[in-house]
Amino acid sequence: MKEFGHIFLTWRQGSGHRRHIVGVLKKSASKGVSFQYLQENTEKAKEQGFVPYTEFPEIDKIYTDNVLETFSARLTKPERTDISDFYKFWEIAEKNKDDKFYLLAKTQGFLPTDNFEFLADYNVISELNFLTDLAGVSHLKLPNDSVSVGDELTFEKETTNKRDSLAIKVFKGEKQIGYIKKVHSKVFHKKYGYNLKLKVKAIDKNGVIKRVFVKVCF
Repeated sequence: MKEFGHIFLTWRQGSGHRRHIVGVLKKSASKGVSFQYLQENTEKAKEQGFVPYTEFPEIDKIYTDNVLETFSARLTKPERTDISDFYKFWEIAEKNKDDKFYLLAKTQGFLPTDNFEFLADYNVISELNFLTDLAGVSHLKLPNDSVSVGDELTFEKETTNKRDSLAIKVFKGEKQIGYIKKVHSKVFHKKYGYNLKLKVKAIDKNGVIKRVFVKVCF
């Protein structure tokens, strides 16, 4: 079994707002990478200002040309002087540094100029190892000393969440520090997902904690 399958395109209005799963990228050995929008989800996202990705403007079309080339433009350029640090942070193996589909999944395609993210649907395998930044942190307004790099965290399913049936709450001790992001939360509901481990990889803070990056492994 592969570490992950499809990559889902998500969008939100801005920091602190709800993520919408607006599209999906699929990779086939014979057909390459395709992309299509999830129309029902895009309609809900439009209410908050969502507009289609510039290069893929038609909501009802399945795109097969230049999909990976277009989205991989979001990846950090390999000629950057700090590229080794970038790969080290995201724990990118040497053998995968030229696999753009893999890199898009692992690094989530962050850009400061828009609110799109690329989130992979991971599987529970012995080699599973990915980073995710917790959702809901800005709402909790956690003091700087709430969590530290290296902390081991716990999680539980939030079965009473009416907006997200797959919601996963994350705790340090008895204190909740956030949620696993949409799409990434799916892996915790799969067979043996209860055995997954969480460890804090990095923290962005300024008076209060702004972002918490967590390593997920089996």
